[in-house]
Order: sequence, then C-alpha cells, then structure tokens
Amino acid sequence: MSKTLTVLHVNLAKGFRGGERQTELLIRALSKHFKTKQLLACRDNSPLRSRLEDVEGLTFVTANHQLSGHYSTPYVDIVHAHEAKAVHWAYLHKVLKNTPYIITRRVDTPIKEKWFNQKTYRNASALVGISTIIANQIRDKQWGEVDQIPSTLAHLNTDKKQGEAFRSAFLGKIIVGHVGALVDKHKGQKVLIEAASLLEESHPNLHIVFFGDGADKDELESLSKGNKNITWMGFKPKIGDYLPFFDLFAFPSRNEGLGSTLLDVMDAGVPIIASNVGGIPDIVIDNETGILVAPNDSLALKEAIIRLSEDKELQATLIEGAKKQLENYTPQRMAESYLSLYEKIIARD
Repeated sequence: MSKTLTVLHVNLAKGFRGGERQTELLIRALSKHFKTKQLLACRDNSPLRSRLEDVEGLTFVTANHQLSGHYSTPYVDIVHAHEAKAVHWAYLHKVLKNTPYIITRRVDTPIKEKWFNQKTYRNASALVGISTIIANQIRDKQWGEVDQIPSTLAHLNTDKKQGEAFRSAFLGKIIVGHVGALVDKHKGQKVLIEAASLLEESHPNLHIVFFGDGADKDELESLSKGNKNITWMGFKPKIGDYLPFFDLFAFPSRNEGLGSTLLDVMDAGVPIIASNVGGIPDIVIDNETGILVAPNDSLALKEAIIRLSEDKELQATLIEGAKKQLENYTPQRMAESYLSLYEKIIARD
C-alpha cells in the first residue's frame, strides 16, 4: 500500500497474561519491521502502557470499558480486537465510525451461540484463530472468513548470574520446571503435583519447580506441603533468566489455546512434556519437538518425565526438532501475516 497504514489495537484486559504479551509483541514487531502508524486502546491502568511506552509513535487511547474511548479516537484504517471485551469495543466502533475490524481468538473453548456473539463475529472483516483447534471452532460457526495466525516466541533475555544462582540451589537434582498462572482448571498444576508424589520415593533426584502466581496459589502450595521434591518460586517478571537452567519442562494443561510459553521454552533449548490438548499439538509434535501425554493423567506424566530424564539422546532430538520449527513462530513472521491481512481487508472494503 502506498499510504501508511493506521492500526488501532484494542486490549481491555486488567492484567497481563499470554494475550497481552502477544499484543505487545505484535505492536513491537510492526513498529520495528514495517511502516505503520499504531494506536492502542486500553485501560488507564493497563500494564501494556508501561511496557509499550518506549515504542516510537505509538498513541494510547484510554478505554476503561467497552463504551469508552470511541469519540477520542482519531481516524484509523482498521481495528484489531485482541480479547473478548475488545471484540465488543470494536463492533461498537464500527457502528459509530464504520471502521472495519478483525478479531483474534486465543482460547479453545467453544464460542457460545449468543445473539451478540453472532453479531460481533459476523460483522468482523476477518476472524483469526491462533491454533488449528481454535480456527476450526470458528469455521464451524460459519460466521465469516477465518485465518490461522499463531502466537510467537518472545526471544527472552537471560541474566546468567540469576540463572546460575537458581541452579545452584538444586545441586545434584534434575530440575523439571513449570511456568504458568496458578489456575488449576486451566494449567493443571494438580496433575503435576500428583506426578511429583509418585516420583518422590522412586526418583528423588527429580525436582519439580513451579513459577507463577494466581487464584489457586494457596490451595496448590497447601496440597504439596508434604512433598520434598517440589519448590514454589512465585511469579518472576524476567522468566527468561530461569528457563535455560531447567533440565525438562512439564506443561500439564487441561485446556490451552496454543501455549506460547512452550515456544519460549523451546527457544531456551529445554525439552518439553505437555498435554495433548487444545492448540498444544500445533507446537509439540510427539517425539519430534516434545513429548505429548494424555491430559489429566498424572501416571502418564510421571512415566514421561522418567523416560525423558533418562534418555539424553531423545532430549537432544527434541531440542533440535524444536529449534527447527521456531522460524515459523517469530514476531516478524506474525507481524507479516497480520499486515498482509490488514492490507487485504482495506483493499477489499
């Protein structure tokens, strides 16, 4: 396109989780690699504001709920809704200003057949699923054109001194790391705690280390109180300091849109064991880029941990396979895909 494209991203989430990180990575990649003008509609206390304040030319629009910020928003070519409340905002903005919008869906739960869901999805110029399962769920609704654009790795920085200090606290242990919000119905930490209990006597050299915070923190820590092979590290804002110092990574999610954390673990060169659920199989190809186990099965998880911890050749194979596929999951590749979609919509509409 000859003129500079103006994109308004919308993310009205209160906190900062996977979807917000992907919003940040896309905005940064578009700014770095392509000629675009960008705005971000978000809450006045959104963590995205402080994280993105260094992005040159990015303009913030305050939108504390779906009804706010519309009239203070200047003309834009396209609106990109990054989460559920943003979808409502984008639809209303089209009603008010006739601006086309796209929706990125990141969760693998089926979309409810509500009247307003149909209205917002049918009026979008494009619908995007971040994984095969999500894209197919949207296609099944027949509410519009669907593209599949995966999430991206973050190329996390590592402070080796911090990582080595962490590693030194577990001398003689094989560290099985887990990173995720402490919400068991989503991330399945109880399954990993059960697997740890099964491993404690037979394989005392295997030590499970949990990173993260969330609603189930107290319950999970209480549940594992008697386990000598479990350590809770809490939330670490610079998780890249720790990932390369894991020996294995366990990801027993009960549901998962894609699991972009897995991309960062692969980038750190750590072999993965993950649930065969949601969008995870897009990333973890069994015995090629990681090991897949049945969800909600602590025995299968335990056996996979033992198998992988004892097979150095398999570890090397998985690490090499994972590295090869990461070129499909870079921020630049994601930005290219979205930019192409934006331009196609604008040319068409």
